[in-house]
Amino acid sequence: MRKPRDFDTELKSLEDKTRDLKARKVQQLGELVISTGADAFSAEELAGALIVLAETKDAGKREAWAKRGAAFFRGRARRSAPSSDRDAGGAQPQPGGTQPASNGAGAA
Repeated sequence: MRKPRDFDTELKSLEDKTRDLKARKVQQLGELVISTGADAFSAEELAGALIVLAETKDAGKREAWAKRGAAFFRGRARRSAPSSDRDAGGAQPQPGGTQPASNGAGAA
């Protein structure tokens, strides 16, 4: 005879996993904001920029942003491979290089 399933325990386990995944997503988004230097902007500026991004239907712009993001992550992986100290120092020049282009992309 099969053992009956404990649906309450399974449901609680799924709710715990969902909570953990949401928390991890929020943490990763925060880390992304910091690593790109976007934490220098106000919450209102960030929200406005993200709204424009979410409303953008132009496939060309979205593809260009995706390529730029992929290049950012590739460059970040290369910089952090030799030394973790270098990564912290390398993060400061990057925001200056990233911000003007994103402002230009948003205005275009």
